[in-house]
Order: sequence, then structure tokens, then C-alpha cells
Amino acid sequence: MSKAVVTIGNFDGVHAGHRALIARAREIAVSAGGGGGGGARVIAMAFDPHPTSRLRPESAPARITRFDRRVELLREAGADEVVRLEPTDELLAMTPDEFLAKLMRDVRPVAVVEGPDFNYGKGRAGSIETLIDEGKRMGFGVEAVHPVEVALSDLSIVRASSTLVRHLVAQGRVRDAMLVLGRAHEIAGVVTKGDQRGRTIGFPTANIVQDAEQAVVIPAQGVYAAWARMPDGRKLAAAVNIGARPTFDAMEPRIEAHLVDVETGKPAAGIPEYGWRLAIEIVGWVRDTVRFSGIDALKAQLERDREAALRLLDCGFDAPAADGLVTLKPAAPVAVRATRTMAQ
Repeated sequence: MSKAVVTIGNFDGVHAGHRALIARAREIAVSAGGGGGGGARVIAMAFDPHPTSRLRPESAPARITRFDRRVELLREAGADEVVRLEPTDELLAMTPDEFLAKLMRDVRPVAVVEGPDFNYGKGRAGSIETLIDEGKRMGFGVEAVHPVEVALSDLSIVRASSTLVRHLVAQGRVRDAMLVLGRAHEIAGVVTKGDQRGRTIGFPTANIVQDAEQAVVIPAQGVYAAWARMPDGRKLAAAVNIGARPTFDAMEPRIEAHLVDVETGKPAAGIPEYGWRLAIEIVGWVRDTVRFSGIDALKAQLERDREAALRLLDCGFDAPAADGLVTLKPAAPVAVRATRTMAQ
């Protein structure tokens, strides 16, 4: 069995704090090869769905990322392999000792990298301290990595967390969510047929329906600037309406993306009008949802929305680079009793 450096968690959103864990795991993996090179593999073990969805379904947090996208992001961050941990009744019933015994059977890590608040086992009975003690006994090293702090647009300093990202997105603070994530919040789904009112007034929209099993948190109702990622790889500017359409007395929530410079419902040769997947990266808030007095007033506002979205996108109001986050604490080991039994 090849050497492995492991990090375990939900990794929902793969935000700045998650990437700090992967980065530290990568450093340890490289050094694990000693003078001979080769190193170890970095394995991210990600729960999916969130364990709370099994234990207390009514309290389960909304997803930030679909699992397939989470795998892509973890690999981009430096993981060699992503292992899905399904929170079965058997897994959730394991004591901390039983969980670590399973980890040793399945992976046999040389090191485990976690945050200082890491818990494991039934009832979250295991902690970073017990993990360190067990690591000494079982022969693997443990490092706890500082949380990452980020400066938001109001200059407040916050700790990067999935809970924070969910809150920011739900409040419509998508720019602040970008600062924590290191990229724009993404919603993806299948384009379905709507009532086609938009095309009759010169603003055709793609109506996006998420997969219920993998649906992610959506921003507060309003109009947003976004990039639409097409099946053929293109990125198109978009003005996205999220929520109700009170002007038409349509109060059911919708996700409707107006693709700028696309005149019909069919966006490109070879792409059907409906049934294709569209991903939108939400990068800026434009306005709240309001009721207009009539179609002419609505059309005038939609034109302003389109121009506002283009201004935001043209001004570089795009997802920041992963290394462009404002972090106050580096991804460094916490001063705890970290063992050093891994080969370094």
C-alpha cells in the first residue's frame, strides 16, 4: 500500500480553509518521500451527503457544491484522490477507535491533517487531541492547521467556513462569498422550457432546474451579474433573475439566466433548445426583485439590468484567484501536541 497523507471532512464549498488543509497535506506528502523522492499521495475523504442529513434531516445544511464539482475542486487544490464517505448507519455508529481502525485498514496514512476543531466517531466523541494520541499509538502523524481568516468587503475579519458561505449566499452577499470561496458561487442544472415570456419582449432566458439530490444553496431573491458556462466551453455574460416574477403574478421561485448577446433560446449550433446543462457563476448583485407597472417599465429595467451586469463583469468583477485571498492567518500548524512520526 502506497504512503498516504489524509484529510477528512465535508469539504462543502472547498473554501479557503479547506484549501489550506490540502496545501499542508501536499507539503507533508512531498516531504514523506525523504531523499528518495516520490512522496506520498494526498487523499481527501469527503462525507456525502452531510452526516446531519442522516442524523437530523430537518437540520441538514444546504449544499454549497455538488459532489462531482467538489471532487474537481479538491483535485485542483492538490488532492490526488477523493474518497466519498457515505454516512451510513454503520459508519455513524462507529466509536472513534472503530473509525480510526477502519481508516488504518482502508488507507494506512503516514499523516492526518485537520483543523483544530476536528471531531470524529459517534457523537463527535473524538477530537484533535484524541487523534494525536491515537496517532502516536498507531504510527501516523497529526497536524492541526490554523483556520483561515478573510477580510470581507466591509473590512470585517471572518473565519472561512461552510456555514459562513451558506449565510453569505443566502443573504445575497455573493461578492463576500467569493472572497471566502476564492471563486464565484456556482449553480448548475438542466435548461427547461418556461412560459417563454422573456423572448416575446426581447429578453429570452434559460430556465435552470437543479437536480433535487444535488441542489445547492441559492442567493436571496434578486437580479445578479453572472458568467454562464456553456457545454461547449464558452463563458457568456449573463443577467440572472432568482426568485419570483411579481410583474407576471408568478410567485414560484425560478432561476432564469438571460445570456447577453444570445437572441434566441438556442444558444449555439449543436446545443438543443432544452435539456442541456448550464452552470452559472454568480459574481455580483444588481438589484432586488420588484413589481413593475407594466411591460414597458419591465423592459426598460431589464435593459438597465443587462447593462449593469455587463459593467460589473467588464470591470473585472470576477472570481478572485485562489491565491488572491486576503488571509490574516497563514496555513500553519497549530501549537498542539502534533506527533512527527511521518517520514520527513
